[in-house]
Amino acid sequence: MPDTHSVNNKSVEALDAETQAKYAHLQVILREMESVLVAYSGGVDSALLLKVAHDVLGERAIGAIAASPAYATEETSEAIAVAEQMGLPLLTLETHELEDERYVANDYNRCYFCKHELFTKLEPLAKQTNLPYIAYGVNKDDDGDFRPGQRAAREFSVRGPLKEAGMGKHEIRAIAHFLGVPVWNKPAMACFSSRIAYGTKVDVASLQMVYKAEKLLHDLGFHQLRVRHHDKIARIEVERSEMARLLEEETSRMVTDGLRKLGYTYVTLDLLGYRSGSMNEGFFKKKKVDIQHS
Repeated sequence: MPDTHSVNNKSVEALDAETQAKYAHLQVILREMESVLVAYSGGVDSALLLKVAHDVLGERAIGAIAASPAYATEETSEAIAVAEQMGLPLLTLETHELEDERYVANDYNRCYFCKHELFTKLEPLAKQTNLPYIAYGVNKDDDGDFRPGQRAAREFSVRGPLKEAGMGKHEIRAIAHFLGVPVWNKPAMACFSSRIAYGTKVDVASLQMVYKAEKLLHDLGFHQLRVRHHDKIARIEVERSEMARLLEEETSRMVTDGLRKLGYTYVTLDLLGYRSGSMNEGFFKKKKVDIQHS
């Protein structure tokens, strides 16, 4: 098993005291688990979790990545390449959430059915590899949003070591940076289904529209963004600091023409800018109104 202290000592010295303590706590949690199968997506959360788990547990920590139409094929390929670059063991599997009508219906519990499908596939894999625990990259910042996937995790007794260690996104990125995790500053990603308005069925055609729309914007140099899919309306979210560039005549024309070619009739800019989980805002507002009138 690797000597975690000698491997990471230089990095720890560069972290502030609070982040060091949380990093040490994470190592203790993983060491006490003794072995773990990590649900890996290639994002910074799961990449850090798998990296530290492997540092602490060696061959008793393995990652598993699921291929699905809800994610871009190139994202999956890049995630696999990152794991290989870091020397992290990784298993691959397929999930079939699009075959579940409850997922396709795209109500507020869509993420529950997605995670339920994932953990249903991971559970036998963990048994086959003799790894008693399954873990995923949930962190403490996820508590402020509507996350039905966490209910599925509880039902399958899936652990969230980053959250257990009290880590939010800031600490996760800081530790990943100093441990040399290549995706430490990668923009937050989620499945493309999260871009589709609740109540609108999820299908491969819509997922491809979203993927191609976001790729167009990424290719133009926009960093953190979402294209929210409201049937024929594309609602673009970018960082507020990038709004002015998006509104420049040449850029806005390229984006509008490109998205119309994909099938969107109207292309809009959300004035509040990028924010995670913006599709949930109407849900919480409705719940508040319902409570006030009950």
